[in-house]
Amino acid sequence: MAARILPVVKLATKVTIAGGALYVACDSGLLGSGEQGSVALEKAKAAIPPAIEEWMKYFGLEAQLPTIPKIEFSPVQAWNSGVRVAISSLSEAPTKANEYTNHGLQYLKDLTK
Repeated sequence: MAARILPVVKLATKVTIAGGALYVACDSGLLGSGEQGSVALEKAKAAIPPAIEEWMKYFGLEAQLPTIPKIEFSPVQAWNSGVRVAISSLSEAPTKANEYTNHGLQYLKDLTK
């Protein structure tokens, strides 16, 4: 009986964790526009170091964390760049597939000579 329930409990746990992660991502604006993602990134940058320090005190760890490097990163620009690359790759896919097929056929013809 327990052997039948265990897979269901494991699946329910995984679905709950995935649903919670999706809820947090939607609620914080990570799945919204580029501006919302940028705001969420700034909030995370502000919240993570104090949280890590609090956990280190809770567990009794006294390590000095390195400072977070300043990175000039624009999620909006990165998103737009990623979209351009993806669309470009999709538009070239039929041509590339044809090229690779022709190279493969030519290779097979050369092998059979």
